[in-house]
Amino acid sequence: MAKASTQEWVVMLVLFVSALFIGTVFLQAPAYATEGGGGAYPNGAEDFMAGALPPPGTYFLDYVNYYHASSLKDDNGDRLVPDFDLDVAVNVFRLVHVTRHEILGATWAMHAFVPIVRMDVDATFGRDDKTGLGDIILDPFILGWHWKNVHVTTGLDIYVPVGSYDEDDLANTGRNYWTFEPVAAVTYLSDNGIELSGKFMYDFNLENPDTNYRSGQEFHFDYTAGYHTGKGLAVGIGGYYYYQTTDDELDGDKVEPDGFKGRVFAIGPQAMYSYKNMAFTLKWQKEFEARNRPEGNNFWGKFMYAF
Repeated sequence: MAKASTQEWVVMLVLFVSALFIGTVFLQAPAYATEGGGGAYPNGAEDFMAGALPPPGTYFLDYVNYYHASSLKDDNGDRLVPDFDLDVAVNVFRLVHVTRHEILGATWAMHAFVPIVRMDVDATFGRDDKTGLGDIILDPFILGWHWKNVHVTTGLDIYVPVGSYDEDDLANTGRNYWTFEPVAAVTYLSDNGIELSGKFMYDFNLENPDTNYRSGQEFHFDYTAGYHTGKGLAVGIGGYYYYQTTDDELDGDKVEPDGFKGRVFAIGPQAMYSYKNMAFTLKWQKEFEARNRPEGNNFWGKFMYAF
């Protein structure tokens, strides 16, 4: 096993202390959760090579996301709120550090996300907008395995509720909850450039102390089916599927009707271009069959730079 450099030890120490701090707060503070059919994870964020951890080194990624929905669906797929309109613009900074250390045959890595959010909500009962820091994401213990054509990555992402939240506001940049999200991602890349990738997640949400509302557990995954041309270009289709597995609760009682369980499916085209130590991705994802959630369109741009 390779010895850690000074830079690696500093990065590991910072993330380890952050993880200890999060654990201490989680044990001592009130619990937090999402509500209203939403979720902590921005569905559709990952795409090509989602299960492949990059080689040892430090990587910067910038995600630009615009989401627009003109309908909020109920449990039957009908409009729940008349004249509903939602616009969300997000820029997410992500730093990934992949060490040279191996654990159980896997490479050890860590990452952190910092989102800046702009949200604008317009409905029959009011309008609101807000811009600011969103909830950050930390994971100090990511493991990645590599074989000839198959790559697998696992982790536990922790969503830290540092974004702005007010229970009386329609728009909030934070969700006022902790989410603990086990992650397993897999990529199959054939010798002739055909790719199948999926990132699978399961969310455990805690109660919002301001509203005594606790959202149910959520299963969701991002997926990609693509082709790599061998000239730095990859094209394909991708999207996401989201399904809430347990009921929302208010003051310990099931929220009616049917626990306000959400679900949605999305699909659309995507393309990635790689050049030297950089990669650029563009994609569009159209949502269908939404229940107890907004239904709209997701637009993404992603930039990756390897130091």
